Amino acid sequence: MARPLKDLLVDYSNQVDAQLEQLLPQAIGPAEALFAAMRYSVFNGGKRLRPALCFAAANAIGGGNTTENTAKVAAAVEAIHAYSLIHDDLPAMDDDDLRRGKPTCHIQFGEATAILAGDALQSLAFQQLTELSDLPAETRLELVSMLSRYAGCAGMVTGQAIDLAATGQALQLEQLKTMHGYKTGALIEASVLMGAIATGAANQQQLDALKQFASAIGLAFQIQDDILDEESSTEHLGKQQGSDAANNKSTYTSVLGLEQAREQAAELYQQSMSSLELFAERAEPLRQLASFIVNRAY
Repeated sequence: MARPLKDLLVDYSNQVDAQLEQLLPQAIGPAEALFAAMRYSVFNGGKRLRPALCFAAANAIGGGNTTENTAKVAAAVEAIHAYSLIHDDLPAMDDDDLRRGKPTCHIQFGEATAILAGDALQSLAFQQLTELSDLPAETRLELVSMLSRYAGCAGMVTGQAIDLAATGQALQLEQLKTMHGYKTGALIEASVLMGAIATGAANQQQLDALKQFASAIGLAFQIQDDILDEESSTEHLGKQQGSDAANNKSTYTSVLGLEQAREQAAELYQQSMSSLELFAERAEPLRQLASFIVNRAY
C-alpha cells in the first residue's frame, strides 16, 4: 500500500533538511550576516518539492533503497533553488519583497549580503556533489556536469535572462514554453534525473522515461503557478499575488486563458503518468508528486 503523500513529503523534507543542516555554516564569526542570510533563505518553509523528486526518482530506480547520496544530491539541488530565488527577488531582477510569507533575503539582510548568500549557496551545491560516496568517478562527474548545465546556460539562468528580456512583450505559446522549459523545467528535470543517477543503478531506458516525466511535469508546474497567481491571494501564495501581471509579463493564463491553461496542465499530467508505466508500483511517489504539482493550491 502506497504511503500518503503528506507522510512522504515530511520524510523527504526531514532527510534533506538534516543534510542541509550539515552543509550550511552556522551563523557565527566575522561573516555571521552572510551565513544567517543563507540559512534564512534555505530554512524558510519551502515545500522541498525538488528534493522530493530526487528521493522519489531514486525510489523508482531502487525500490525504496535510497542512500546518503540521495540526500546529498537533494541538498545540492535545493541549494541551487534557494540561490536562484534570492537572486530572482533582487531589485535588478523581479524586485519582490515577499517570499514564502516572509521578507525576501535582500529586504531582511540588504542587497549586497543577499547577492553573496546566493553566490555561496551555488558554490555549496557543487561542493556537496564532490562529497558523494561509493559511486564511480564518472558518475560523480556526470552529476556535477548535469547540475552545471541545468542550472546555468543550458537551463535556469538562460530562462531568467529570456524572462527579463521578454518583460513587456506578448509572447506566443511556444516562446513561453521555451522560456519556462529553461527557467523552471530545467531544475525539475535535474532533480529527477540526478536522483536516479545517484543510485548508481539507472539504465538508459529508465532515464529516458524519467526525462519525459520531468519535462511534462515541469511545464505543468509553471502552468499551475500561473493559474494560482491569477486565482489565489498573497496570503495563500506567500508572495505577491498578481506580480506577473503587474510586471507586464506573459503567462500561460494570459496567453491561453484559465480554462485552456487548466486543460494544458491536465494533458501534461497524463503525459507524465504514461512515461512512468515501466516502473510499475516503484513510481508511486512520483505519481503522487505529479498529482500534487497539478492540483496544488499554493
